[in-house]
Amino acid sequence: MSDTRPILFFDSGVGGLSVVAPTRALLPHAPIVYAADSAGFPYGTRSESEIAARVPALLGRLVERYRPRLAVIACNTASTIALPAVRAALDVPVVGTVPAIKPAAEMSATRVIGVLGTEATVRQPYVDDLAARFAGDCVVLRHGSAALVELAEAKLAGEAVGPAAVAGALAGLLEQPGGERIDVVVNACTHFPLLADELAAAAPSGVRFVDGGPGIARRIVSLSAGQDWAAGPDVLVFTRFGEHERRVAAGLAFARVEAL
Repeated sequence: MSDTRPILFFDSGVGGLSVVAPTRALLPHAPIVYAADSAGFPYGTRSESEIAARVPALLGRLVERYRPRLAVIACNTASTIALPAVRAALDVPVVGTVPAIKPAAEMSATRVIGVLGTEATVRQPYVDDLAARFAGDCVVLRHGSAALVELAEAKLAGEAVGPAAVAGALAGLLEQPGGERIDVVVNACTHFPLLADELAAAAPSGVRFVDGGPGIARRIVSLSAGQDWAAGPDVLVFTRFGEHERRVAAGLAFARVEAL
C-alpha cells in the first residue's frame, strides 16, 4: 500500500506557501497539510518567549491530529527561536527555515548583502552566527519589516498591493549607510517571496533576491527518499477562521479547510 502520511507545513500565516511551491514541484504527489497559526499572527512582532512557548505546543497538536511523515517549520522567526525545542518534543523529522545568507554571500559581487525579515528574525543571534560563518567578508545589513508581512497576506487575500507600500518597506534596508551597494537581498521571511514581482520592481536595477524555499524543498526530498506517496486531499488548517482566512482559502486549491 502507498504511504498516505502527509508533509506538514507550519507558519504564522500564508508565508510558508513559498516553501510549499518548490516542494510541490519536486514531489507532485505528496499529500500536504498546511497549517497557519492565524490566531497567533504575526510572529515577527511577538516576543521570543511567546514564540518559544506557542510553536512547540501547536506543532504537537498538529502532529497528533495529522500524523505527518515530517514537519516543516516554514517560518524563519519560529525556526530561529523554537526549532531545537520542536525537534526535542516531536517524534518526526523536523525541517527548519533559516535565512539564506550562505547562497547570498556566494552570489554577491559587491560583498554587501541585505537581510530583509521580520523584526524578531533579524535580531536573532542565529543570524549573527550565519553571517559570521558564511559571509565573514561581507557587510550584512538588516531590516525588519512588519509591513511586508501584512502586504503579502493582503495579496493572498485578493487585495491590491500598492508599489509605494512595498518600496517604502524596502527603503528601510536600502537607505541604510552602505545600502546603495547591496546587490543581493535575503528574503528572511517566507512571506516575502510571495511579493517577488513587487519587490523586484521596487529594487534598484541589478539587485537580486534569494530565499530558502528551494533548499528546503531539496531537504524534504532527501529526508523522504525511497518513501512511497499516495496522493490525498490537501488540507489547509487555521487556528482562527475569520473573514481574512475565508478570503485566503477561497483563492487556494486545498481540498479541505479546517480549524484547529
